[in-house]
Amino acid sequence: MKKGGAVYIMTNSNHTVLYTGVTNDLQRRVYEHKNRLNKNSFTSKYNINKLVYFEGYHSIEEAINREKQIKGGNRKKKENLINSKNPEWKDLWDEIKDW
Repeated sequence: MKKGGAVYIMTNSNHTVLYTGVTNDLQRRVYEHKNRLNKNSFTSKYNINKLVYFEGYHSIEEAINREKQIKGGNRKKKENLINSKNPEWKDLWDEIKDW
C-alpha cells in the first residue's frame, strides 16, 4: 500500500519568503520547520515557520506532481492559491498538529 502525501506552502512572519514543499507526513515536516531542526536548511536561514497552505493527496506521487506545478508558478500565483483558502494568511499549524 502506498502512503499518501501533502504539498504545503510556508512563509516567514513578514510574508516576504515563500517555501513550497512535499512530504508524506505533514505534521512531522511542519514541526521540523517550526523548530528549525535542520539548522542549515533554507527554511531555517529565512525563519520560515508559518504554514499558510496545504493540500492532501492519496499518493506521494500525486503530491510531488502538484509540488512541481506550484513551484513552476510565479509568486503571484502562489499568493492567489494561498488567498483562495487562507486569505488572512493565518498559521494553519493548529489545524494539523493533532493529526
